[in-house]
Amino acid sequence: MVDKAYDIPHQLEAGIRQMAEDVRLPAPLSAEKKSALIQHIKQLLKRENAVLVAHYYVDDELQRLADETGGCVADSLGMAHFGNTHPADTLVVIGVRFMGESAKILNPEKRILMPDLDANCSLDLECPADKFTAFCDEHPDRTVVVYTNTSAAVKARADWTVTSSNAVSIVRHLHEQGKKIIWAPDKHLGRYVQQETGADMLRWMGSCIVHEEFKAGELQELKKQNPDAKVLVHPESPQEVVELADFVGSTSGIINYAKKSEAQTFIVATDLGIFYKMREAAPGKKLIVAPTGGTSPTCSMCAHCPWMAMNGLENLAAVLETGSNEITIDENTRRKALVSIERMLEFSRSQNIMSETKRVAV
Repeated sequence: MVDKAYDIPHQLEAGIRQMAEDVRLPAPLSAEKKSALIQHIKQLLKRENAVLVAHYYVDDELQRLADETGGCVADSLGMAHFGNTHPADTLVVIGVRFMGESAKILNPEKRILMPDLDANCSLDLECPADKFTAFCDEHPDRTVVVYTNTSAAVKARADWTVTSSNAVSIVRHLHEQGKKIIWAPDKHLGRYVQQETGADMLRWMGSCIVHEEFKAGELQELKKQNPDAKVLVHPESPQEVVELADFVGSTSGIINYAKKSEAQTFIVATDLGIFYKMREAAPGKKLIVAPTGGTSPTCSMCAHCPWMAMNGLENLAAVLETGSNEITIDENTRRKALVSIERMLEFSRSQNIMSETKRVAV
């Protein structure tokens, strides 16, 4: 097996980290202002025949609002499924740009809005379509599998799109057919999938700026302080962190594990936005953010995507009022990208994979 395929140029990687540090975050709001905005947004949703589709990583108040108004809070696979089946004329995607693009790919007849079109993803940015297409063209014998955290243009070059919920199952299916794989863009998830399936994979070497920061040494110290805790890890995390896990899975898989487990304490290595739904699913259980750096097991300040944090009540209300920030995709690109996404959705329906429950240890 090939250990790696395409290293991200240092200049590109550094530029993306700087972009993350420079994001525009919504200003803090008073309780009165929040209440007024929430009521206004509810009225606007009815007026526009719109529904909210939110990711687990956005702030609590946005997830709560999506639930209260008949919308959806889910991982990428759940968001795609919901948006594809809901009758609303307008989908407001509360997340990052590739999620809005995926919604448009699946729903060309619908208006897709986002609170901020500059809400990006390091994995998407680290996989430019031109460079990725050129790399794929150098290996025409390989089946191209891309993680959903990619642009519409990258999905258009792919044979399959996957999420962390179904990546192992889909790549195992392809491996059993004798396929050799190009994988992009997350190197850690790619390594995990390769290890689980034994597939011959060339890996693009991108990473998530949140999950990349989880530290094994600090996590071990935190485990010592909480010996009864189960460690739940997203597979975008570094290998040494994954190896400390009691459970490795997608966001929905992590939530389901916490709900069903008899354990009462969990150390969670993924974006802390997940805690809203985890507390709802497992009330009364203790949730601890896995450490992301520093010299002690208490540094958890970085466990939240800055681009996810760009979504707020004010820009959500503004986009519903004005119809701005609409996602548009070239129709030729959209049709090509649709092929790789529909393959994923059909496979997931046939296998009943709407959440991943891969158990490492009990």
